[in-house]
Amino acid sequence: MAIGINLKLLRKRLGKSQGEVANDLGLTRSSYSGYENNVAQPNLDSLILFSDYYRVSIDDLVRKDFMEYKESDWEKIDKGLSVDVKGHKLRVLTAMVDETNEDVIEMIPAKASAGYTSGYADPDYIKVLPTFHLPFLSKDRKYRSFPIKGDSMPPVVEGSYVVAEFVQNWMSIRSGTPCIVVTKDDGIVFKVVHNLLSSEQSFQLCSTNTFYEPYIVHANDVLEIWKFVNYISPELPEVRMDDKDLSKTLQGLQRDVQALKTMVKN
Repeated sequence: MAIGINLKLLRKRLGKSQGEVANDLGLTRSSYSGYENNVAQPNLDSLILFSDYYRVSIDDLVRKDFMEYKESDWEKIDKGLSVDVKGHKLRVLTAMVDETNEDVIEMIPAKASAGYTSGYADPDYIKVLPTFHLPFLSKDRKYRSFPIKGDSMPPVVEGSYVVAEFVQNWMSIRSGTPCIVVTKDDGIVFKVVHNLLSSEQSFQLCSTNTFYEPYIVHANDVLEIWKFVNYISPELPEVRMDDKDLSKTLQGLQRDVQALKTMVKN
């Protein structure tokens, strides 16, 4: 493991001494120095501490050699990004196929949605999900169906299921796109996404129900993003007339009333 040299490079990137970092982390200088010099190996609690402090994943800290990093890689760390937002590395997606080896659409039942954040990459979780086909969807893309809870995204009501397309490159998401966003803290949420990756390494998630305030989610806290395709609803959406349609309706009623008056006079 290159963890010792990785810690040293991260510290120097911050321009701090061993004593300063040790003080920030609540460690003695000798303990921290031991980790950097590979005299001692950090336990899991220490790895979590380093991961949070330097804003890099434990996997990167343990497995990668930061000596090989280019400036673009370091800029990514400086921004606090530990995920591959462009999808250059294939995102691992566990999926099901039917007996003809065709992709199917897995449906996440409402009761199973709470376990999705821990089971989304687990074949044992995915393989027991109900599946279906929508023949009009592209066979070259991956789709999944997610349950909707609450009233934050009308006209999609609670009890509906959103069918969405898996997004490999998060940078490609246009602001204003409705998406299923799977986060570490909130699980499955359906929101209108505003892409702030270039400036803030984050997404702003907004509801169509203005009662709910927009909020920010950092890219590091996102597990998956699925772009809205269509939805299946137990209710018909409420039909609302715009001003033009309302005016036409009123004019029609006026004509009918006038016609009735004429008939009465005659």
